[in-house]
Amino acid sequence: MTSAVYIHIPFCHHICHYCDFNKVFMKNQPVDEYIEMLILEMKTVHQSNKPMKSIFVGGGTPTALSAAQLKKLCEGIQSTFHITGETEYTFEANPGDLSKDKISVLKSAGVNRLSFGVQSFNDRLLEKIGRNHRADDVYRSVKEAQEEGFTNISIDLIYALPEQTLEDFEDTIDRALELDLPHYSGYSLIVEPKTVFYNLMRKGRLPLPGEDAEAAMYDLLMDKMAAKGFNQYEISNFAKPGHESLHNLTYWENESYYGFGAGAHGYVNGIRYSNIGPVSKYIQSLREDKLPVFHQAEVTLHEKMEEEMFLGLRKSAGVSIPHFKQKFDAELMEIFKAPVEEMSGRGLLEIENDRIRLTREGRFLGNEVFQSFLGLN
Repeated sequence: MTSAVYIHIPFCHHICHYCDFNKVFMKNQPVDEYIEMLILEMKTVHQSNKPMKSIFVGGGTPTALSAAQLKKLCEGIQSTFHITGETEYTFEANPGDLSKDKISVLKSAGVNRLSFGVQSFNDRLLEKIGRNHRADDVYRSVKEAQEEGFTNISIDLIYALPEQTLEDFEDTIDRALELDLPHYSGYSLIVEPKTVFYNLMRKGRLPLPGEDAEAAMYDLLMDKMAAKGFNQYEISNFAKPGHESLHNLTYWENESYYGFGAGAHGYVNGIRYSNIGPVSKYIQSLREDKLPVFHQAEVTLHEKMEEEMFLGLRKSAGVSIPHFKQKFDAELMEIFKAPVEEMSGRGLLEIENDRIRLTREGRFLGNEVFQSFLGLN
C-alpha cells in the first residue's frame, strides 16, 4: 500500500535561471481552479484510511500561493489523507515569499517540516542565478518559522555556480551551519536544456567553475558537515540523527509513492507514471472526469532490480544483499557481478557486512557507477 505522496504546485512569481521543473509564471494563471482540481485528483485516486508515512508539497513554489490558497490546499490534503503525529509533512518554501501568515497556516494544518530553497548566502550569486530572495530573507524566514514552532527545517544549497569560488561556497556552508538546522542538502549545478543557463552556455556566456573546482566544493561540503556531526545518509543529503528525510528515502529505497498535480511523477503498483504538464490541460482533463495521466509504463522485474541498485547506491548505507534476495528472489552478486567487480576494482564500490555501497571516491563519480548497472540484459 502506498504511503508516500508528492504534490506539485507549478506556480512561481519568478523563474530561476537553472530550473527545468514543470513551472509557470503565476500571473494570470487559474490558481484557485488548479487547487480545486488537484484536490479532486487526490480524492479520486486515494481512498484509504491507512496512515501516511510522508507527504511532500513541492514545485514550482508552493509558498507562492496566498495564505487563503495555502489554507484551501492544506484542508484538501487533510481531508484526503490520514495524517498522524508520525507523518513527515513537508512544504518546500522560498525565503522570499514565506510570510508570517503563511507560516501560521502551514503550522495550523499540521505541516511539520519546511525545506527552504536557499542555494547561496552570496547576494551577488543569488542575483546571477535568478533567485528573488537575498541572504537576509533566509535569516528572517527561518527565525519566523522557528518562532511559530517549526523545528524540522532543511535548506538546499547549490554549488559549482557561475563565477562561484571555493571561498564563496565555504562562506555559504559556514553561514548555513550557523543556523544550526537538523538537515541540509547540497547539489552541484546541472545545466538542463530549456533553461536560461543552457542558452547562455550554448553561447559561451556561462563561466562555470570546472570539474576540479566542483569536486573541491563537494569535498569541502562533506568535510564540514561531518565535522559538525551530520550524517551523510545520501550523496547530497546530510542530517542530524533522526532527521533524515523519510520522503526522499522513499525514492532511494525504490518504494511506491503517489504523484499528484501537473507534471508530477508517481510509482504505484509497479507502474511509473507522469501527469499532463500544461496547467490548462491538466485542469481540463479533471473537469472531464478523466485522470490527468500523460504516460505510464509497467516496470519489468529486471528494471526494478536496476532501479534498486542505482537508487539504493545513492544512500550511504548502500544496498543490502539479503534484502535484495528477499525482495526479488534473486542473487544480487549473480545478476550484477560484472559492474560490482569492475567498480570495486576501481575503488568506487565496497562490500561490507552484506552491503554494497559507494566509497568516498565513488561519491565523486556516482553517475558513472549508477550507469554501469543499466542495460545489462
